[in-house]
Amino acid sequence: MLIGVKTLLGFTLAATDGAIGKVEACYFDDAHWTVRYLVVDTGGWLSGRKVLISPMSVRGIDLEGERVMVNLTRAQVQASPDIDTHRPVSRQHEISLLQHYGYPTYWYGPYAWGPVLLPTPPPATDVVMEEVAARAEQDNLEDAHLQSTTDVRGYAIEARDGALGHVADFLIDDRSWSIRWLVVDTRNWLPGKHVLVTPEWVEDVAWTERAVRVGLSRAQIENAPEYDATRPVDRDYEQRLFAHYGRPTYWDRAA
Repeated sequence: MLIGVKTLLGFTLAATDGAIGKVEACYFDDAHWTVRYLVVDTGGWLSGRKVLISPMSVRGIDLEGERVMVNLTRAQVQASPDIDTHRPVSRQHEISLLQHYGYPTYWYGPYAWGPVLLPTPPPATDVVMEEVAARAEQDNLEDAHLQSTTDVRGYAIEARDGALGHVADFLIDDRSWSIRWLVVDTRNWLPGKHVLVTPEWVEDVAWTERAVRVGLSRAQIENAPEYDATRPVDRDYEQRLFAHYGRPTYWDRAA
């Protein structure tokens, strides 16, 4: 299932023994375009403290009940490391957070989630010495490549031949937590029309200029099948999108 980040905002994060707070934003890895954490405002429970929750904790999303259910207790969340969401999330903070919950580091390993394909904690295994050295090098990076969806929403979308619109939302795969599509609002040029482009076609992100540059022409994006937020994005619609852009599907490449 693909779900929009804007849909998730305001959902209750439900621990095994009660509510934790409300989803406020997502942090995604700008190298792999994968959501690494939900930013949760705990409200009055922890005096307005914000916490980061990894998708590795998520056991399901209840759309009707507007809940994200996690395999955590309130005590585990309360004891988690503090986070200042007004500053970049450091790699050292991520390490402390993941160690607190007993999760592996996602930045080292052959898959999108490090040692595993999907955000599920793998069974404990021995690590060979070569892996230890490589992991230590990554662990010592000062800053992680994490960006807030709240900050990036509104960034300009620039095709190869000019500006076109802006980022309106992100569609996330609820199994892998990969950002499958950027929702582009083209009202700058085409009033009322929204279209989708995949992050795989992003050539560059100019963070200081607040612009996402994609390897497509304006005509390709403008003439893409229109996206309707009131209808689910199914496989047939995605196939039409890839056919329009003349690119292979992500599921064919994975196979």
